[in-house]
Amino acid sequence: MVKINGLTYNYSPEVQLKFPDFSLSKGEQALILGQSGCGKTTLLHLLSGLLQPNSGNVDVENENITKMSGARLDNFRGANIGIVFQTPHFIEALTVKENLTLTQTLAGKTRDVDKVKTLLADLGVESKLNSKLNALSVGEKQRVSIARALVNSPALILADEPTSALDDKNCDAVLKLVREQAKKYNSTLLIVTHDNRLKDPFDKRIEL
Repeated sequence: MVKINGLTYNYSPEVQLKFPDFSLSKGEQALILGQSGCGKTTLLHLLSGLLQPNSGNVDVENENITKMSGARLDNFRGANIGIVFQTPHFIEALTVKENLTLTQTLAGKTRDVDKVKTLLADLGVESKLNSKLNALSVGEKQRVSIARALVNSPALILADEPTSALDDKNCDAVLKLVREQAKKYNSTLLIVTHDNRLKDPFDKRIEL
C-alpha cells in the first residue's frame, strides 16, 4: 500500500538525507522515530509529494507519486492522502464546515456535510461546526485538523509530531483519536515523532 525504495533528498551538496527502505500494508500503523534534524518531516513531505526526491521512488496505492505531474499529484494527494501537520493550517476566515467541505471540493469529491458532522462528533467538536477557525482553541484546531485529514477517507494518513506539545493526558487522548479514526476508515497510519511516549502502543517502528 505504501512503499519507498532508494529514497534520498539533498538540501545542499554537503547535506544529503538517505532514508531506509520500508513498506506498509493497508490499515497498518507505524511510527517514524528520530531526533530533531534527522529528516523525519522531510520524509513525511516526500511521502505526501510535497517534496520531490533526488532519487528513489514512493509508491502509494500502487502509484509511483514521484513520477506524477503537478496537477495529477495534487488530485491524487487530495483523494488518497490525509496530512495532520504539526501546526494546523486553515483559512481562518472560514467556518469549520467550510474548511472541511472545501477539502472535499479540492479533491474532486462531492460536498458531504453529513460526513463532516460525523467526523466532528467522533472527535468531540461537533458543536464547532459553524465556528470560525480563529475562534477555536489550540486543542480544538488540532481535532479539526484530524477531521480534515480524514474527511476524504484517505488510504494513507500522515501525522507530523501530533503530540509533541501536549501533556501526558492530552497526548494519550489525541493518539487514541488518531488511531481509532484510522482504524475506522481502514487507513494506513504513519506518525512522525521524536516523542518517546508513543513507542509502546506501536509494534512497527522505523528508526532514522
